Amino acid sequence: MRLAMDRTTTTTAKPAVRPKNPHFSSGPCTKHPGWTLAGLKGALLGRNHRSAESKARLELAIERTRQLLELPPDYLVAIVPASDTGAVEMALWSLLGPRGVDVLAWEAFSRDWVTDIVEQLKLKDVRALLAPYGDLPDLSQVDFERDVVFAWNGTTSGVRVPNGDWIRGDRQGLTICDATSALFAQSIAWEKLDVATFSWQKVLGGEAQHGMLILSPRAVARLESYAPPWPLPKLFRMTKDGKLDRALFEGSTINTPSMLCLEDYLDALDWAESVGGLQGTIARSDANAAVIAQWVARTDWVDYLARVPETRSNTSVCLRVVDPEVLALPPKLRDEIPRRMAALLDAENVAKDIAAYRHAPPGLRVWAGATVEKSDLEALMPWLDWAFAGEKQAIAKAA
Repeated sequence: MRLAMDRTTTTTAKPAVRPKNPHFSSGPCTKHPGWTLAGLKGALLGRNHRSAESKARLELAIERTRQLLELPPDYLVAIVPASDTGAVEMALWSLLGPRGVDVLAWEAFSRDWVTDIVEQLKLKDVRALLAPYGDLPDLSQVDFERDVVFAWNGTTSGVRVPNGDWIRGDRQGLTICDATSALFAQSIAWEKLDVATFSWQKVLGGEAQHGMLILSPRAVARLESYAPPWPLPKLFRMTKDGKLDRALFEGSTINTPSMLCLEDYLDALDWAESVGGLQGTIARSDANAAVIAQWVARTDWVDYLARVPETRSNTSVCLRVVDPEVLALPPKLRDEIPRRMAALLDAENVAKDIAAYRHAPPGLRVWAGATVEKSDLEALMPWLDWAFAGEKQAIAKAA
């Protein structure tokens, strides 16, 4: 059976109002409201990143990040290469080894960390606590005598940990958290994290290839008391002569950062402050997620990929088609429907990049982080209904 591709008419009227900003990508995410190239005017282009002026701008980004995230005063922040991935890799390769490791994975990127730990670092004492898309692993099984690696928010599944209550305050191991699609959108229990990482291009809509690494005093103590038995590339090295390289956390980056991207990040931090700082950006994300939640509650053809309400992301919102007629189709035809919906809405300049992640179950993924306007999500919801109605009409014609 082939589904007809003619969508010139549907059972739902084509909406008259389009989102003003159709960018709903889950990374890189949309720029903040009001963003213009003029915000980059102060970029120190063509300047050495170790010059006094350039280093001052890098230090400013670090200090403002600390302030906006409301970090404990003894936590350290560094700008590192290769986006969130680079920051996570630095932590894994530099810190793991002296204890057994529990690594939690319930979507694509957290499974990458399993691969790193098991197949690349080849650590022997590893427990991979896995869950399928839509679920969390059993958090009660985590052993905090061991080092623990996890993502706060699963970007490709839309499943997040509900809070930090499951993490022991008297843990013996380190907690290493990939927090890239959670920071500036979700409340983080900093006292429960020893390492956290993120990238500029997620919730604040910055530019790619720059990561942020946050270390607790416990993580610093590990760095200064343990030397991994494997070679460490230059990009991963955080110590000199057995002591933490403090300069890295004061704006002296390992390699050359983009001063243009840096200025864009500072501009995004300005915007975050203008909407109320951390509490303001969290509130915006929550309000955006509520728009989608209200639509899902009244819409019978769609549901969340995340099965438990308390674990549903307020940033990377992943949706699945649950219409009985669609579910009854052969898998290949069924799986094409959300992809075609995403392609149609892209062509209509209504929603860019909302197909599910390529390794995730077929569906839709809509970014609802702080840089998205609530009014744009409100405008998008009728378009999702319209696109699905066209698919249902195609099914009826092909029957």
